[in-house]
Amino acid sequence: MLAKRIIPCLDVKDRKVVKGVQFVNLKIEGDPAKLAAIYEEQGADELVFLDITASYEKRGTILDVVKRTSDMVSIPFTVGGGIRNNLDIRDVLSSGADKVSINTAAVREPTLVKRAAEIFGSQCIVVAIDAKRVYVEGAPPDKTIVNTAKGRCWWEVYVEGGRAPTGMDAVAWAKTVKELGAGELLPTSMDCDGMQKGYDIPLTRSLSEATNLPVIASGGAGNLEHLYEVLTAGKADAALAASIFHRSQYSVGEVKKYLVKKGVPIRLT
Repeated sequence: MLAKRIIPCLDVKDRKVVKGVQFVNLKIEGDPAKLAAIYEEQGADELVFLDITASYEKRGTILDVVKRTSDMVSIPFTVGGGIRNNLDIRDVLSSGADKVSINTAAVREPTLVKRAAEIFGSQCIVVAIDAKRVYVEGAPPDKTIVNTAKGRCWWEVYVEGGRAPTGMDAVAWAKTVKELGAGELLPTSMDCDGMQKGYDIPLTRSLSEATNLPVIASGGAGNLEHLYEVLTAGKADAALAASIFHRSQYSVGEVKKYLVKKGVPIRLT
């Protein structure tokens, strides 16, 4: 069995790492390059750097900050935000990223995923999916309905940093991007983000089962048990977390030691 991965997330706005609750009320957490170095030293398997306002502001990724951050680490480094075409992907990879995360541009122009996978390889194309629950009474024929503890729901895809709903079903969209050549999925639960009450387990499990692609769970980590649950019951291949690391609730090493004790395959350093 492949080792599960622990991935700190650097949400960047105005060149600083920030963290909010359900995509709003952002607070500054520190410098991305300095935090990246700390997390690598703690044993992080990878890092994700998201320029969270780039798409909404209709600008490119802050490449100088990407390069400064990538220069501080040697572990795999994924960068997203403001990627609109293959030239942007090339520039981000040239600035030190190993993988790119695409969300808004992929929804607006799905063929971008296909072209990017053909040019750069599926292994470096991550499709991010910001998803929010929509509770229903019946069963809309074009949606993937799942029974949850809070009722029947499907997940709607949002773009532009969680500002714009699309009407698209997240599970169906995940299946589409797999066919287009995406190598990995990065779903963020907008309902759970920043709440520290646990990941959306039905969401990650549904995407994993529907696509068999590696899934990086994001949104909701608040304690060690939450990470264990999403990597087991949620069938995620990796757990992304921000608040618990930025605010020193846990180190990456503490998370990994806990998971090893629980029998989760984890790479220790």
